[in-house]
Amino acid sequence: MFCSKCGANVAEGAAFCAACGQPVPGYSIGQPSPTVALDSGVNPAAAGIPAAAYVPPPTQTWQAPAAIPPPPTVGYAGFWLRFVAVIIDFIVIYAVRAILFKPFGIGMGMGIGVFHGRQPRDFAEIAPMLGMLIRVAIISAIVQWLYFSLMESSVWQATLGKKALGLTVTDLEGRRIGFGRATGRYFAKILSSLTLFIGYMMAGFTEKKQALHDIIAGTLVLRKL
Repeated sequence: MFCSKCGANVAEGAAFCAACGQPVPGYSIGQPSPTVALDSGVNPAAAGIPAAAYVPPPTQTWQAPAAIPPPPTVGYAGFWLRFVAVIIDFIVIYAVRAILFKPFGIGMGMGIGVFHGRQPRDFAEIAPMLGMLIRVAIISAIVQWLYFSLMESSVWQATLGKKALGLTVTDLEGRRIGFGRATGRYFAKILSSLTLFIGYMMAGFTEKKQALHDIIAGTLVLRKL
């Protein structure tokens, strides 16, 4: 486009001639000139745009880069870590049983001494000892159940063996489990045992290192990295 007054080249979209100030046809003197934004570093006068019509380009504000998520601090506990934890737990349970069942042991020892050197004559003579053995077995089972279920549903989320190795029992979302789920997990170990302990070995090759009883109860065993 060329100026109608002086013939100078006028930039496209300019309201005035940069050489003589003649308004571009289609604009009147009283009409506000359109504002034009230029890239930084461009001279508005050289582009044929009056200073009144020039709008500097918006400044870009600095934005912090997206935060990099921290690396995970926990992972899945494999078979061997859990195996060592179970050994520690059964040492603890054995010590507790030895304390609780000492009176029963004394009573059974006295009962066996009665039959020293002879066979019992009838069932009535051995019935007290059998009753004592049944009570010991029942109390032993209750102690073991409460140990695992109460400890794994506590704020520790772990038995003493797991705690020593930095392991915790959680649900599938990593949250603390309740006593009911911990109880279900404990009794599901019966199935892990009935499969010739393959249910326990599954913790070594499943995706989330879950044993069979973990899959049944919907739980995970996590370890600190």
